[in-house]
Amino acid sequence: MKEKKQKDSKFEKKPEKQKKEIVKNKEKDEKNKFIEAIKKKWLIDQSKTFLLIVIIVAIFFGISMGMKKLGLEPIDLSQEKLYTLTQASKDKLKNINKEVIMYFIEYREDDTTLDLAKQYKKINEKIKVELVKGNDRPDLVQKYGLEAGTMGIIVESQEKSKVIAPEELVSYDYETYEPVNIAEEKLTAAIQSVTTDEKPKVYFLNGYSDLSLEKGLNLLNVFLQNEINEVKSVDLLATGKVPDDCDTLVITTPIRDFDEGVTTSIINYINSGKNILWFQAATARNLDLPNVNKILEIYGISPFEVGIIREADINRMLANSPDVILPEVQNTKVTEKISNQGGVILVNATKINMMEQEKLAENKITKTDLLTTSDKSYFRTNFMNADNKAQEDEKQESYILGAMMEKIITEKNDETGEKGKKSKLIIYGDNFFISDVPLSQESKAPMIIERQNKDIALNSIAYLVDREEDIVARKTTGTVRFQATENEDRIIKTIIFIVPIIIIVIGIVICIKRKRQ
Repeated sequence: MKEKKQKDSKFEKKPEKQKKEIVKNKEKDEKNKFIEAIKKKWLIDQSKTFLLIVIIVAIFFGISMGMKKLGLEPIDLSQEKLYTLTQASKDKLKNINKEVIMYFIEYREDDTTLDLAKQYKKINEKIKVELVKGNDRPDLVQKYGLEAGTMGIIVESQEKSKVIAPEELVSYDYETYEPVNIAEEKLTAAIQSVTTDEKPKVYFLNGYSDLSLEKGLNLLNVFLQNEINEVKSVDLLATGKVPDDCDTLVITTPIRDFDEGVTTSIINYINSGKNILWFQAATARNLDLPNVNKILEIYGISPFEVGIIREADINRMLANSPDVILPEVQNTKVTEKISNQGGVILVNATKINMMEQEKLAENKITKTDLLTTSDKSYFRTNFMNADNKAQEDEKQESYILGAMMEKIITEKNDETGEKGKKSKLIIYGDNFFISDVPLSQESKAPMIIERQNKDIALNSIAYLVDREEDIVARKTTGTVRFQATENEDRIIKTIIFIVPIIIIVIGIVICIKRKRQ
């Protein structure tokens, strides 16, 4: 005992550096013992080396199968997290109180979309998933008109049902035709669709813009429908009025003035207490748009000027391009889920001019900024000037790139019990950021799936149609590719090919040495 105490006391007296070295040496000895044990027991001959490799592979597959049988959430290593449910889907579906069954017809057990669907059961026990062969359930095949042997997903509640074809789980970049994975959005939307009593109606104004649901806004159309909206185009010259069931009217950069009848229709729509979402790109030429400006004036917006906003703050532009702006995102109900660290990308944007604050108040208009530039940005009207620095006549200040305007149409009357009416306008100084147009030839990705561009567009509509529960941060659903760096590529190839070869070679060398001895 004395000897032990003396040894302990000696150890305690040693400097801290020596103590660490002793601990390190012990750990090194333990590692060496482990390596020696592997060499002596497993690398002594080729058969045992091969057996070791088989055991390692078996353990890997055993863990994978075990996770699948236990129903554990998969480990999702994709950057876009395409194989696990987002918090947004969990929040939307956790309180559904109707029974829902998702039938996966003719799908394989290891299908990634089926694995994704099974995760819904964990957030709400009323959602069930069944893998079905068409021959086993001819009633389903016949009821929903599925062809024999074809794959399909049937989402069914007691009152409603929806059929999803496999090709509907993928959208495309219409410039490059590369796939855009929208499986989770489609499944979540289908569940909401069969459990929701009413869908908001969103109409896009046709005939006055270069952009439409059929041209340039294909992906926005898809994403909106996935959010449980009924989306349509409207030609007001043909209908003579904005449809009564329209919850939000979407207008993109007018290239000609509104006709008188169309102007009257939109004003009547506003006076009924309905809402507008407006996307306005920068313009390089003067257009005579008195009726367009009459609509904007209702909300306190002044006519747009010829010119383009350029950013001079290097932290608020992309790739040193002053025309590609990363605006400052203000903290509002619409933008609360959008990152202020480059969450949105605008290109060729224009400034939003407004009435003075006093005049806004006189007209019963409330303004809320959504997106702004830095105070170093400037507005350029001379398009021949390619200098990236602000000129003497170009004032540097913060400009508004996105705003929400709320106009009181009629006041609330407590005596008569009459409810007040309000109309809201959300307006952005860019329309390319919600389009299928790519940011550049190199990126090829549509602008709408860059960063959180899609989120801010969909959240704006969710707010305007009074579905604030749909204001969320969504999953990035771009094309999934793994592009390894040179170093990562070397590591992967080493793990897959070199390590097993080294183990086998070491085993053979040790075996030969032992035989010679």
